[in-house]
Amino acid sequence: MRVYGSDAIRNVAFVGHGGSGKTTLVDALAFVSGASRRHGNIKDGTTLTDYTPDEISRQHSISLGLAYAEWMDTKLNLLDTPGYLDFFGEAVTALHAADAAVVVLSGVAGVEVGTEKVWEECDRLHLPRLLFVGQMDKENADFERVFNDVKEHLTPKVLPVEVPLGGGKDFGGIVNLFSGKAHRYTPGTKSGEYEEVDVPEQYRAEVATYREMLIETVASTDDALIERYLGGEEFPASEVTAALKKAVLDGAIVPLFVGSAEQTFGMRALLTKMVELLPSAAEVPPPADVPLVGRVFKTTSEPHVGDVTLFRLYTGTLKSGADVWNAEHEVAEKLNHLSIQQGRERTEVPELHAGDIGSVAKLRDTHTGDTFCLRDTPIRLSPIPFPEAVASAAVVVKQRGEEDKLAAGLHKLHEEDPTFHFEYNSELRQTLLHGMGERHFEILLGRLTQKYGVHADLERPRIAYRETFKGKAEGQGKHKKQSGGRGQYGDCWIRIAPKPRGTGYEFVDKIVGGVIPNKYIPAVDRGIQESAERGVVAGYPVVDFRVECFDGSYHDVDSNEMSFKMAGILAFRNVAEEARPVLLEPLADLEVWTPEDVLGDVMGDLSARRGQILGTEIDGRLTKVRAVVPESELYRYSTTLYSITHGRGTYRHSFHGYVEAPPDVAARVAKEHEEEKGH
Repeated sequence: MRVYGSDAIRNVAFVGHGGSGKTTLVDALAFVSGASRRHGNIKDGTTLTDYTPDEISRQHSISLGLAYAEWMDTKLNLLDTPGYLDFFGEAVTALHAADAAVVVLSGVAGVEVGTEKVWEECDRLHLPRLLFVGQMDKENADFERVFNDVKEHLTPKVLPVEVPLGGGKDFGGIVNLFSGKAHRYTPGTKSGEYEEVDVPEQYRAEVATYREMLIETVASTDDALIERYLGGEEFPASEVTAALKKAVLDGAIVPLFVGSAEQTFGMRALLTKMVELLPSAAEVPPPADVPLVGRVFKTTSEPHVGDVTLFRLYTGTLKSGADVWNAEHEVAEKLNHLSIQQGRERTEVPELHAGDIGSVAKLRDTHTGDTFCLRDTPIRLSPIPFPEAVASAAVVVKQRGEEDKLAAGLHKLHEEDPTFHFEYNSELRQTLLHGMGERHFEILLGRLTQKYGVHADLERPRIAYRETFKGKAEGQGKHKKQSGGRGQYGDCWIRIAPKPRGTGYEFVDKIVGGVIPNKYIPAVDRGIQESAERGVVAGYPVVDFRVECFDGSYHDVDSNEMSFKMAGILAFRNVAEEARPVLLEPLADLEVWTPEDVLGDVMGDLSARRGQILGTEIDGRLTKVRAVVPESELYRYSTTLYSITHGRGTYRHSFHGYVEAPPDVAARVAKEHEEEKGH
């Protein structure tokens, strides 16, 4: 494998909606360029970048995959990404590691919700991009419709540089608008070879219109060119290409390509234009001006190998076996067996130059997001901003005793996929997963089993209810025990009263005349707090109340701190029932983005979940609904929303506060508590 300098490297992320053909395209580009020996396909599970058991069985990408193509003395690093929103964090990772993007669309489906999401991310990062309309050989493929869809929903700056000859089963060629010639493909084309012919008669008028649009649009980006164009001058293809590259890098034009990756139609032209139009690694300013800096953007775990670290080098040169400084953890690491990835295969290389993407196995203290540098010029790059978790579920092991293995396995999986995190919630007594949705959780459970032998199930997360009081009451707690020898004696009188929501617990010492010695009063307070933690209605902590300790008695010999703590516990139990205890349930602020055509269904579903709709507003292509919904009603909401909106809806939520639960909810929760105590 030859070593490439920065000016001969292109880092390109392939992004788009699930099922649009990204993995097939990456596989075809690597194969047609000669960098890969086999042209795989999704159906057989033989593509370069979808090689894990869960990707092969589900026939879609789950993790970011790396491949490369070699074309025109240039190395193209190809970052293949999943398209489903549950794995959107992988696309975000790829876009942060790349210098440009190819946004892939299906010639049948056009712009979909995943296309819009990745487009917004490209906008945020100001990435130059190309568009590729694939699957033109599929039934109902329609180039004109997809082109108009892009213009309307993604960008008016789209500019076709190729147009197809036919579509569906009649798709057999592509017109290159730079040359004005048609590339005719024959059945059985193996690696994108074609015959260059004149444009067939029936397409000439359409092609002339598109070619005029190409030349005029490109010329209009350059003052000198537009004058020559208006003067009727013809431009050589090299000038058009140079002007187009400048416009692509400036974000003024987004070129649109077309083809069929499965048939390898259009692959050679796309490879050529990726080299000619996209920025080299040398043209992209590094994130820091230091002699050496690189960032780990992905960690994978392989059987018999262990952790494999994928990183982007921004400045400097790395030789195999080099020592680098991990600024995050302040440790040195040796990069033995420096490699590049072609799918699951790793090829060792002697060195990597600035801008390249490499991999290395078995690092000790380096994790996703860490920065490589030199010890005497330490630097930490800002972390990749992963999308926030939107769904939660509890995870429980099927076999007792595997709890430690579960925690270790989840920790390793978090290394590979930082878009989920987990915690043990001691109040709810559950291990909770927080991630991108139910499909995300299913994949995690599958990987727990495959990689770490941990068998686990998802279950509904318990809800952190609270309790409080609506009324006032007072009474006594007396603890008296005499069983030979020294006894126990504690006696207190308390008043309970509600406080405003969110103001917490308050204990007031109203003892006068020393009826309870000062040294025992904190013990009464502790007893009340301990009893309040166990609840009155359904076993949940009691909040927002005031207790006054106003009377009591003690015994010179038998009183001690423990006796008064017990008196406090008994006083709370006796008085709490009389102070009109109620259950409080947590609410969530919810923002839901939905297409207008299913807005009524989305709002109806929120109402059925006891949600209060606060309002709606247009937000781009979608309508944003704001609502307040009980947390207990949001379990598996991502699945329902996906179903109602056909995958086009998204949401996010945050904690709103506590309100009194309706009587039927309080009764159900109390009953569940009693049943749990009975087990």
